[in-house]
Amino acid sequence: MSGRARLALCAMAATLMAACALVPLVEKATWMLQAAVLLAIQTGVGAVARRVPLARPLTVAAQALVTLLILTAMFASGQALVGVVPGPEAFQQFGALFQAGTDDVGQYSIPAPLTEGIKLMLIGGVLTIGLAVDALAVTFRSAAPAGLPLLALYSVAAGLSDGSGGWVWFLLAAAGYLLLLLAEGRDRLSQWGRVFGGTSQRPDAMAAGLAAGGGAVAPVRTGRRIGAVALGIALAVPAALPALNGGLLDGAGKGGGKGSGGGTISAVNPLVSLQNSLNQPNDREVLTYRTNSEETKDLYLRIVSLDQFDGTAWKPAQRNIRDVPSPFPSPPGLESRVRTTTVQTTISAADWYAQDWLPMPYPATRVDIDGRWRFEPMGRTLVGDRGQTTRGKRYQVDSLIVQPTAEQLAAAPPAPKSLAREFTAVPDSLPQDVFATARQVTRGAANDYERAVKLQEWFASEGGFRYDTEVEAGSGSQAISRFLRQKEGFCVHFSFAMASMARTLDIPARVAVGFTPGSPSSDGAMSVGLRDAHAWPELYFEGIGWTRFEPTPTRGSAPDYTLEESPSGDPSNSAAPVPSESVAPEDEPSAQASDDCPAELRRLNECEDAAAVGDIEEGSSGPPLGTIVGVALAVLAVLMVPLLPLLWRSRVRTRRLGAGGRTDADAAARTLAAWLEVTDTAWDYGILPDESQTPRKAAARIVRIGELGTAAAESVHRVAAAVEQVLYAPQPRPATGLGEDVRRLRTGLRETTSRTGRLRALLAPRSAVRVAWAAADRWAALKGRWSLGDWGAERWATLVRRPGKQQG
Repeated sequence: MSGRARLALCAMAATLMAACALVPLVEKATWMLQAAVLLAIQTGVGAVARRVPLARPLTVAAQALVTLLILTAMFASGQALVGVVPGPEAFQQFGALFQAGTDDVGQYSIPAPLTEGIKLMLIGGVLTIGLAVDALAVTFRSAAPAGLPLLALYSVAAGLSDGSGGWVWFLLAAAGYLLLLLAEGRDRLSQWGRVFGGTSQRPDAMAAGLAAGGGAVAPVRTGRRIGAVALGIALAVPAALPALNGGLLDGAGKGGGKGSGGGTISAVNPLVSLQNSLNQPNDREVLTYRTNSEETKDLYLRIVSLDQFDGTAWKPAQRNIRDVPSPFPSPPGLESRVRTTTVQTTISAADWYAQDWLPMPYPATRVDIDGRWRFEPMGRTLVGDRGQTTRGKRYQVDSLIVQPTAEQLAAAPPAPKSLAREFTAVPDSLPQDVFATARQVTRGAANDYERAVKLQEWFASEGGFRYDTEVEAGSGSQAISRFLRQKEGFCVHFSFAMASMARTLDIPARVAVGFTPGSPSSDGAMSVGLRDAHAWPELYFEGIGWTRFEPTPTRGSAPDYTLEESPSGDPSNSAAPVPSESVAPEDEPSAQASDDCPAELRRLNECEDAAAVGDIEEGSSGPPLGTIVGVALAVLAVLMVPLLPLLWRSRVRTRRLGAGGRTDADAAARTLAAWLEVTDTAWDYGILPDESQTPRKAAARIVRIGELGTAAAESVHRVAAAVEQVLYAPQPRPATGLGEDVRRLRTGLRETTSRTGRLRALLAPRSAVRVAWAAADRWAALKGRWSLGDWGAERWATLVRRPGKQQG
């Protein structure tokens, strides 16, 4: 293995060793294997490019291009040309995933879920650092500065984990860097031959890079200095980086405005925090409350609303916040003709529950709480300011129980245009089967209310869905489509899917996140635990406002206004089903459950003849590793096939001009190989070889046709003279510097040849036909061994006939 190849492997190993510090940050480590495979491909591209050889910037550019193609195939294949060539849509997908990953990194607790956004940031970051390390250490032959990107990789990991990576990750990253320095030092010294101990007699070119008296190698000294600086930075930087802790349901987030009169707030994606809460082995108590309401089944404790769907995730939009008013403004859209009941609830948060969004019933009209809190009008929520959380807080909330009738909901007029525009928007990436399924399920409904009820009942009881908190979390467009096919998931899947389908029907919709009412305790209070964490859709009806629906089976309770017999009043001005729609859903709604089973029992899965669950595909968050590797290899093949003549020619030239052995026979072989390289180089530039001429005449012919300058002409004649010495002299004198003579010839031919000719000589060298000749010779030998006759060899020789005598 050559020194540069060894150095490239050490650079890849150093990057992976530093990347190990990222492993504890996420729940699954499968991304590390994918990153290792892709980094190996990136390193291989660099090795091939340097072997050609390409210019250093072109080598880095080739690696960057292949890296981009691989990442496109992995994360944005649906938006790319032929699945690998990125276009504007692919870069938009990268931007959306990166933004989602940034939000997740800032909010999820360790270990965070391996969402697509975080996965892109991890793999893309490792490949970027790997490219920088390979470029510095291998392409530009300067391993010491390569420690800086390795330091950046480790520091980010240590900072996000608040130092929880431990000394083992630091030592692993440091060991990788030292391995890289030692490999580079060995490679540099090997270029000068064997290094002996002791003091040099005199400092000359052979002693360059060594201190007087056999001191440390200069690159190693530089590496020590950078290593000392890196150590200091590695210990200081993590303290300045934010920790990856706190989730929406189980810890403090990063919300909160600054100042006292304005600002903005944006919340987190609650998907996996909610799933983690539901899967806790112990149902830890989060809140307790007492209320004067006679019924608590509608007393959902709401934290935040997710009102923006960008195709990657449902998340809160950025909103203006202000001081907490008393009382709150009237709920949007609610008219006085709708029956409401005012209730008062006193809530106590557990001492361990540090959440910066205040759980309370919706719609709240007044909140009495101490501390620093701000008000977000659209979601009617309170958010802590400057580190304020719910930890140990006791507060009182006045809220309304809104009790519309089915007739009022059915007769609701269209929503205001500005509200409808925001809350009916769906991303272009939402699959057509979501639109088609929504129309199919709501066929026959006369208004938006009936459509909403049909969607709720289809998810809750009639569609054959199954509640399962172990299903892989997903919130993007493809996850919704997959959920409609697999028909299993938990509250996030049900609420996201219903809200998305409602929006395709032009019904304003959003998703609320919080807790179900909980269960009564022995002292008369209501207890809310982690397993009561929940998500549900809210649909907007003008005159009533934001209205809760409950599509999740076995969870919560369906509102009374959705259980009444739906009236057939005037339809709302919204999207009616289109019977002529050409796109059909992938899965027709499943057969109706038994008519003898009440809807509420079907919701709880207590009917004897429950609807059958559809076949389940094994979900995945992206293409499998085998597909990624296959696509990457296919891309490499497409890129490499046109370069095969160039690569073969470069390899042959290197072998012919190599060092060889030390005997007289080896010297003669080197001389003849150099002459063959002269004739092939001239052939590549359009001067056909003439095997009938002596070396001296052939050299003169090359000089004349190639219009070579003095230096190049003298080099050709020196090589020719050396060949004649080997062929005709009784005691040939060994020649030196033939490799440099051949290189000067090549430079001279390049200077006298047009750009087209130079490109032809580089990318499609004429002498590459020797490969076909070698194949013909092998075939002839094989034919002779197996007595297959002469016709095959003669026919092949006709096709690849060697050039004969040429006139010059």
